[in-house]
Amino acid sequence: MNKKLEKRLRLKKKIRTKIFGTPSTPRFSVFRSNNYIYAQMIDDSKGITIASSSDMEIKTGTKTERAILVGENIAKVLTTKGVKSCVFDRNGFKYTGRIKALADSARKAGLNF
Repeated sequence: MNKKLEKRLRLKKKIRTKIFGTPSTPRFSVFRSNNYIYAQMIDDSKGITIASSSDMEIKTGTKTERAILVGENIAKVLTTKGVKSCVFDRNGFKYTGRIKALADSARKAGLNF
């Protein structure tokens, strides 16, 4: 593994020791690859994924614009299921760029974290 990946995984472990998703406040986990961005809501007490979204189907726009659409999409799904708040898990990624765009769009769509 390269040093950048090792650092991200170390930060991921540190973050995961502090946050835990419950049915009323699930964990909002985000993963960013070079091409796509993925978001999912996880109930850690049961070990299930409540909702997920990605930009694999979206073909237009820049990566940041697609991240904004993913944030809005997952927020809409959760509001229909009655979930209003969550805990944000950035998975060791820095809170800039696509990660921040996704989080901000989810907040604008009605999620609290």
